[in-house]
Amino acid sequence: MIIDTLDNLEKYSNLNPLFPKVVEYLKQIDLTSHPVGKEMIDGENLFVNYAIAKGKTKDEAKIESHNVMIDIQIPLSCSETMGYTPRKNLIETEYNAEKDITFYPGLAEKYITINPGEFVIFFPQDGHAPCVSDESEIVKVIFKVKA
Repeated sequence: MIIDTLDNLEKYSNLNPLFPKVVEYLKQIDLTSHPVGKEMIDGENLFVNYAIAKGKTKDEAKIESHNVMIDIQIPLSCSETMGYTPRKNLIETEYNAEKDITFYPGLAEKYITINPGEFVIFFPQDGHAPCVSDESEIVKVIFKVKA
C-alpha cells in the first residue's frame, strides 16, 4: 500500500509499466467534472471508474483484495477512511475470478484517511475496506491497473 499526494504520483511510475499512463491521463483531464462511469485507457489492462460510492461504517465496509488488478483510489468530494490488513493476515475465502475480488469477514487491522488531493495504491497483497465515511456519498476515482 502507498499513500501520497497526487503531486507525487509520478514518482511511483517505475513500480508498474502502466503507471506512467495513469500519470499522463491525470495531466490531461479534470477529474471533478467527469461523468460517472467506466473509461477504458488501455483495454482491460488499464481503466478508470468514476464512481459515487455509498459512505459506510467500519462494520459495513468489507475487506477485499484483487488478484489481477492494482487499485489507485482517489477521493474527490470528501475525505475517505479505508481499512487495511495485509492479505497474508486474512483467512482466504472464495475468489470471484470474473470480478477479480475476494471478500473477507471481520474488521480491518488499521484505518487510514485519504483526503481529496491524495491517493492510495492497493496492490494484490493488500486487503482493503474502502468507503468508510460519515458522508452518505463519496465521489471518487478508481484506476484499475493490471498487476
